Amino acid sequence: MNDRPFLPRLAVTLGEPAGIGAELVAALAATDLAADLVAIGDKDSLLLAAQTRGIALALEADDGQWLRERTPGSLRYVHIPAPAPIAPGRLDARNSPYVVDMLTRAADGCLEGEFDALVTAPVQKSIINDAGIAFTGHTEFFAARANCDVAMLLVAPELRVALATTHLPLAEVPAAITAAGLVRILRIVYNDLRHRFRIENPRIAVLGLNPHAGEGGHLGREEIDVIAPTLAALRADGMRLEGPLSADTAFVPAKRAQYDAYLAMYHDQGLPVLKALGFGDSVNVTLGLPFVRTSVDHGTALDLAGTGKADPASLIAAAKLAMELARA
Repeated sequence: MNDRPFLPRLAVTLGEPAGIGAELVAALAATDLAADLVAIGDKDSLLLAAQTRGIALALEADDGQWLRERTPGSLRYVHIPAPAPIAPGRLDARNSPYVVDMLTRAADGCLEGEFDALVTAPVQKSIINDAGIAFTGHTEFFAARANCDVAMLLVAPELRVALATTHLPLAEVPAAITAAGLVRILRIVYNDLRHRFRIENPRIAVLGLNPHAGEGGHLGREEIDVIAPTLAALRADGMRLEGPLSADTAFVPAKRAQYDAYLAMYHDQGLPVLKALGFGDSVNVTLGLPFVRTSVDHGTALDLAGTGKADPASLIAAAKLAMELARA
């Protein structure tokens, strides 16, 4: 009788077919990661990617049964065929519905308890929109599929940064910074830091929107009118929040050591710092979902597709973090 515990089942989507996703998944399968890896996507593209990287991939159709062990190089799959030929580095809008089908199958499998967690390779938002499909990003797609509020968190070895707004034009950000939105995001971040990351009483640094956090209202009033009163109300509920802080000094080493996470007001306020410190080792996590979802910290790298040179470090880190969060 085998007394080994069952392996966590990770659904892994292949991402944009013209990008590096399938190569990264093949490289992930070649590791000794103690997880049941189930690739979601086109089987033939996965075989081609493995051949490109010189990986002898042992593919097996997923039967939904739980495994107790996995040998390096083995990978189960749920085959979703791409409708148009796949050429590395060459985007084809005809394959955009296939990408959405991939994400839908993986998300629904997680919602139904078929998988313990979801790990996603990068997609190309532009080509999906070029195909006439409204698509803002993975985060928003999974939020709509699960019908819940979510927050985007990037996790590096020594830094966590959440976002108050995600994929918005910069001109639309100020209007999107509202008291209700900040309360929603901060509650999601606080709750998942406690229950998924096992931080009993997290301390969160909240950045201001404007330079120098508004300079007392001389450089903008969002901090005075929206951010500061919202933080005060949440502190009264017991949350440990600092801010609004000036973003230009909030990430110095002495301050980073004080906080469990940061909340940036917009995408390019906090993420350049995180990626400068931990690019390749950082992981994108969608908080607030009823299942664990992690992803890489980079894009589709069309220029590297088909070369076998793409670095799988971020996808491997994403899979490891998915396992940890799923256990929690």
